[in-house]
Amino acid sequence: MRPGGVSGSPGAGGLLGLAVLLAAWEAGVALFAVPLYLLPPPSTIWWQVVRDWPLLWRNAQPTLVEAVGGFVLGNGVAVLLAAVFVHAPAVQRAVFPVAIALRTVPLVALTPLLLLWLGTGYAPKIAIAALISFFPTLVNMTRGLAALDGQALELMHTMSASRWQILVKVRWPSSLPYLFSALKIAATSSVLGAVIAEWIGSDRGLGYLVVAATFEFRIARLWATIAVVSALALAGYLLVVAAERLVVPWRGDV
Repeated sequence: MRPGGVSGSPGAGGLLGLAVLLAAWEAGVALFAVPLYLLPPPSTIWWQVVRDWPLLWRNAQPTLVEAVGGFVLGNGVAVLLAAVFVHAPAVQRAVFPVAIALRTVPLVALTPLLLLWLGTGYAPKIAIAALISFFPTLVNMTRGLAALDGQALELMHTMSASRWQILVKVRWPSSLPYLFSALKIAATSSVLGAVIAEWIGSDRGLGYLVVAATFEFRIARLWATIAVVSALALAGYLLVVAAERLVVPWRGDV
């Protein structure tokens, strides 16, 4: 198990489990004659994705911009703030409770305020995606930067290393497993945050398409949109897993 997160990546076992789930879903819907408006089978959802692909892709583009922007912004600020926390405990004691309080605010309550402050463009959606990505990375990086080998730290002090040198040569490498554990969470959360932000005050994006399909009672399109959202979140997770294997090759369990 990796520090602060879930170990491993979806492999053959995960794909097999997904295949079994989809097959059971398909068979169960047919066996119990479940109405389409209650739960369409995976085959119907797949063909709806194929039929609606131009519409889905057009709305996926702004969602991707918002999710990636929020991912970069939220995690970047979290990493910088965690570095400040490690070197200034007084700042951590003052700011960390504020971060916790901000985390407890429901996103659906915060989104209208951000729309009022930032307008109806990309900015409020990126802000929501950043907020939902920020806290897990802040917690994990603060822990990771502080969890270094005492002997290595003592050696760096013996060599009269500066704080910057200790941060770059000791703290940062030791914190990478913690960072990537948080990034895996943030990669999926940022997509969900962008979708939630699009529910309010947006005329494009996958979140908007979810709302429109719901009000128009297009159940197959609703599920097709959900499937695309899940695929984007999974793609983000797998990209982080691939990056972890490149950046932290000594961790053979990733």
